Amino acid sequence: MSLPLEAQVADANAPAASAAPSIAGPDLLRSPDRFFNRELSWLSFNQRVLEEAENPRHPLLERLRFLSISANNLDEFFMVRVAGLKALVREGVRVLSQDGLSASQQLVKVSGGANDLMAEQQRIWRSLRAEMALAGLVLLDAKDITGADRPVVEELFLNRIFPILTPLAIDPAHPFPFIPNLGFCLALKLRRLSDNKHLYALTPVPTQVDRFWELPLANGRRRHARRFFSLESFIILFLDRLFPGCEVEGQGLFRLIRDSDVEIEEEAEDLVREFEARLKRRRLGSVVRVKIQASMPEDLRRFILEGLQAEPQDVVNVDGKLGLAQLSDLIPPDLPALKFPPFQARFPERIRDHGGDCFAAIREKDILVHHPFESFDVVVQFLRQAAQDPSVIAIKQTLYRTSKDSPIVAALIDAAENGKNVTALVEIKARFDEEANLKWARDLERAGVLVVFGFVEYKTHAKLSVVVRREGDALRTYCHYGTGNYHPITAKIYTDLSLFTADPAMARDSARIFNYITGYALPERMEKLSYSPICLKHDLLRLIAVEAEHAQAGNPSGIWAKLNSLVDPEIIDALYKAGRAGVPISLVIRGICCLRPGIPGLSENIRVKSIVGRFLEHARIVAFANGAPLPSKQARVFISSADWMPRNLDRRVETLVPVENPTVHQQVLDQIMVANLNDEAQSWSLDSEGRYRRQPGWDRKRAFSAHDYFMTNPSLSGRGHKVKDLPRAFDHVGSGS
Repeated sequence: MSLPLEAQVADANAPAASAAPSIAGPDLLRSPDRFFNRELSWLSFNQRVLEEAENPRHPLLERLRFLSISANNLDEFFMVRVAGLKALVREGVRVLSQDGLSASQQLVKVSGGANDLMAEQQRIWRSLRAEMALAGLVLLDAKDITGADRPVVEELFLNRIFPILTPLAIDPAHPFPFIPNLGFCLALKLRRLSDNKHLYALTPVPTQVDRFWELPLANGRRRHARRFFSLESFIILFLDRLFPGCEVEGQGLFRLIRDSDVEIEEEAEDLVREFEARLKRRRLGSVVRVKIQASMPEDLRRFILEGLQAEPQDVVNVDGKLGLAQLSDLIPPDLPALKFPPFQARFPERIRDHGGDCFAAIREKDILVHHPFESFDVVVQFLRQAAQDPSVIAIKQTLYRTSKDSPIVAALIDAAENGKNVTALVEIKARFDEEANLKWARDLERAGVLVVFGFVEYKTHAKLSVVVRREGDALRTYCHYGTGNYHPITAKIYTDLSLFTADPAMARDSARIFNYITGYALPERMEKLSYSPICLKHDLLRLIAVEAEHAQAGNPSGIWAKLNSLVDPEIIDALYKAGRAGVPISLVIRGICCLRPGIPGLSENIRVKSIVGRFLEHARIVAFANGAPLPSKQARVFISSADWMPRNLDRRVETLVPVENPTVHQQVLDQIMVANLNDEAQSWSLDSEGRYRRQPGWDRKRAFSAHDYFMTNPSLSGRGHKVKDLPRAFDHVGSGS
């Protein structure tokens, strides 16, 4: 299906009306038309997320969740990416994007695409709301509360909501208040009956209470439907309690998005204090977007814009419900029939076979854990065992994001209290998790953990845990490398990989990385690992170039990669050159992809697909054929914490970890990558114009789903599954030539 937003993405990136950029010959690798625009590609990704809200393969309430996710994604996009573009325009910065657009040109295209996306969200919300009503879940509006329901609703309002509301009249004595980021307000034009005087007023919708409330039954009557009522509807229904003696002449809701990015000056003397101060100021960020109910009267609209000091171009009229990101709060916990079937993650059999002793299992050989299909509990158990083991003398751990009640942090605290030498690298620049990470840092320090905050100019995004254990007269180091965060909640919905190893060279490299972070000790050399910002990009470029050399020499070649985003222009150009040399390249890019596949003379050997489904694809994997057809034992296989973006390769500490153990090698290449390349049910193919189309046959009942495959095959822990066991959806999978 051709989508309006995707057509707009194509128009924004292809100045010619042809199916491919108007570039030829030696200009192929110089024209900005060889790249898709980063921001528009992200919007296209969020369109694919939104499409899942209409996917008939998903249960009703899961489709509602996808709608909520797409709305939340769009909010964050405006808070960070659009805010950044507006700052460039405001400061007069004339830098062009890699596809040749100025910041102002990008803003125009992004605004148009985002408005189309918002309109589509409202259309889908109306459809889902009707389906929910048929399923017995009814969201009522203020006008729907009549008769015997009103006293019941009024009692709930007076006892649970009224005490926390603050009605605000706006006049010279009561100036327009500051509305924080994501602030949600009801604006009113009132007429005071006592003196016929007109005034404007606001009622902020509280953020620390539930957005949706399930209503009790009126007079104990049984009903077939469960009924819900929104917080803003309570306010609208009982305006007479908030503004007694006033008549409402106009009203409307609005919602605000502010710039929420945080930048830190390199010369900041105390990084922690600087961050705490900046986080307090984040709520004061400049206005990026104001969403206003389309039914709001014009004079009330002008009053809002003047009070917010917002520009007309920052305003979008919404014909529907504001705050769609909170629709997931409408999902009751007790309706399993309307949700995905429950799934119980498996605990790795190798560790179970060793009586739960992680160290004994890892000593025997490397272990790969595939989350969420295999439980994150094994990572927690690894650290808990280290905390209690008297032979363990040191633990080093990176923390980028973790959960509110983190068992990882608890294990580190236990280890420190048990006399271990514990070092925690806490990244306080993890966007939107800065406050939580600052809190963890304080808690860890109080327990005696040596807390390090890394570099001012780089984020530490590497996922690395190191345990040093005394065994006999020697020390042995056990390492955990991950593609995802040490977060037990997201580990249930993100597909990620955990690699456990006791390889001595990997251990020495891990120590070098920690020394680099904590002591600015730049390693003279690395034995097996690559790391950014020093050598990871260089090593990737070299590996890609080697595949091109194989192809030019007539040897088998191939590149498979699975990433969240592909943006870096040097990497993209290297892939183009390899493709032109004859290297077949298959890319599974979940989100942003700035590479144009399928252009004759440039990228006809490159295929790109995106998988969006029940689980969020998050693992980063790359495989190089290395002179033999993919997949083979000869291939060089890596897992990584890094996407191929400038920020990951140039401005973050990341790792690229080789997979060398034959069992793990087979798991990653022959099972995980092949299953992803074969996926039909959740896959979209990208063409040279920027359009994503669902895989042919995606809606067949037996269409192959990688997620379903991994959930239903318990023998994936290196025990029996090979590439031949998987169905073939693509002829090019496994060809490598």
